[in-house]
Amino acid sequence: MLRPLWLALGLLTQFPVPSLSEIRPGEQGRSLLWYPLAGLLIGLLLTAAGLLLRGMDPLLASALLVSLWAWSTGALHLDGLADSADAWLGGQGDRERALRIMKDPACGPAGVVAILLVLLLKVAALQALLGQAELLPLILAPLLARALLPLLFMTTSYVRQGGMASQMVEELPRQPLILALVGVASIALLAGPWSLLAALAAGWGARRLMLHRLGGTTGDTAGAMVEVVEAAVLVVSVLTRN
Repeated sequence: MLRPLWLALGLLTQFPVPSLSEIRPGEQGRSLLWYPLAGLLIGLLLTAAGLLLRGMDPLLASALLVSLWAWSTGALHLDGLADSADAWLGGQGDRERALRIMKDPACGPAGVVAILLVLLLKVAALQALLGQAELLPLILAPLLARALLPLLFMTTSYVRQGGMASQMVEELPRQPLILALVGVASIALLAGPWSLLAALAAGWGARRLMLHRLGGTTGDTAGAMVEVVEAAVLVVSVLTRN
């Protein structure tokens, strides 16, 4: 029963989980049901760290939190953001060229700038939030970003056959996933309606760009969406706090 959870945590986090020597049919798809929980665990780790860092200079504390954030995911989504940014610039509107650039392990200037901008936004937003002892966005940002991943795969064509997420999309259990996402959205609506709105708007915008340039999504663009959604939730949390 927990094998799909171990797959989700093994992919999305650096948390120690049992290694699976063999992946059974359907487990990759069912692992998508656990993506919101993976985001919640990341958020709880960040919140615990935020509590431990209380009293520290907010700028230094926010930088440490962002470093922990990147470590907890193995910089997986930052890598996707960099690849997507390079492809957006270097692809020049050519779908096949953009897909080839995404597979290149080298990071170009657009990728470096994209990572720097996202990390800068996160550090600045966290500095403001920590100054007000506001830690709820540390839970909502990773939770909502990872809840949007299966929603993206459920509603958007996967354009790279044989890619890391290809099998997940094929095996995706739609009805249980819809129920799980409704539950996450309901909790977020009560805990932080502006955060939910920011996540949905950022996710929708990222999906529009994917469809415009690629006609669908890839693992890299999905990772880029996670980073954009997290940054959007943090920034909107600052702008709307009382």
